[in-house]
Amino acid sequence: MGLLDRFKKNQDDESEANEVQAESEVSDAPAQADPSVESAEKKGGLWSRFRQGLKRTRAILNTDIRDLLKREGSLVDDAFVEQLFAVLVKTDMGGGPAGSICERVKEDFRGRVVQLEEILQVLRTEIRDRMDQPEQPINFAPDGLTVIMVVGVNGSGKTTSIAKLAHLFQSQGKRVVLGAADTFRAAAVEQLTIWAQRLDAAIVTGEQGGDPASVAHRTVAEALETGADVCIIDTAGRLQTQVNLMKQLEKIRRVISNQVPAAPHETLLVLDATGGQNGISQARGFSEAVGCTGIILAKLDGTAKGGIVIPIHDEFELPVKYIGQGEQLADLELFNADQFVEALFADE
Repeated sequence: MGLLDRFKKNQDDESEANEVQAESEVSDAPAQADPSVESAEKKGGLWSRFRQGLKRTRAILNTDIRDLLKREGSLVDDAFVEQLFAVLVKTDMGGGPAGSICERVKEDFRGRVVQLEEILQVLRTEIRDRMDQPEQPINFAPDGLTVIMVVGVNGSGKTTSIAKLAHLFQSQGKRVVLGAADTFRAAAVEQLTIWAQRLDAAIVTGEQGGDPASVAHRTVAEALETGADVCIIDTAGRLQTQVNLMKQLEKIRRVISNQVPAAPHETLLVLDATGGQNGISQARGFSEAVGCTGIILAKLDGTAKGGIVIPIHDEFELPVKYIGQGEQLADLELFNADQFVEALFADE
């Protein structure tokens, strides 16, 4: 039985090992920014940032697929399709998208000698069709306060992503209040406080081990009282399998919505791009618990697993709103599907 056939047989029997990500205590402590470096990187533009961030993923697609094809091309038979499937899975695009692409290759080229560019064109078309979404910035409230809740597992980059969002909103002339509702880790509150000081943004904190929903309530109250435009609430990192902690997120949502009926206006899931297939179970767990509205893909700065955005978008229809590609405040960009696909297949 070939690799592709085995996937079709076992795709509903996922290993629990892929559903649990170790709770790492990766520090989100802010790096000291060099304004000249920030400016220079910003001038590089989204295209160059995508290219650099997806370099290793692109190498797998281009190099490994090229290795499948002889100089004069290769015959598309079952063995070729199985090898192609294995290459695609290495990018962490998942068995579903990889299987569909291989089926398309079989339909179009079976029994033919195929060239590299023909295979790459199928990949471009299939991936672009699956990632069909416009740029989707934050859905701000039509008037009054916009409340954003940020969730994710430990070490995913939540705190840094919150700081980047706050910086983005401030650059748009908006007043921001931060809420440190991760009351379980003193380091998390300290990290967010340092960012708030650098940003000159208001922050609401609570006692260690206190009720996170209470911190969220006081954060929204202060934002309303001071006439802020945006309120961003950090939450404790947790595994999507920890039922009690997921219920805690539901409580925070209820508290927020009692203060601002339409809130939270966004519930953003921060995913670590280096986590690969763990992102699938995270997206499922958090979406079921708190109705995520979009994804921030963090640490997209050299991972070989950049293909993970494809199955997440495919299965959950959650838009990738922003990507993070560095430690500086300006290192947050709107996700653009066309440029993502171009960067995956760009010439070196």
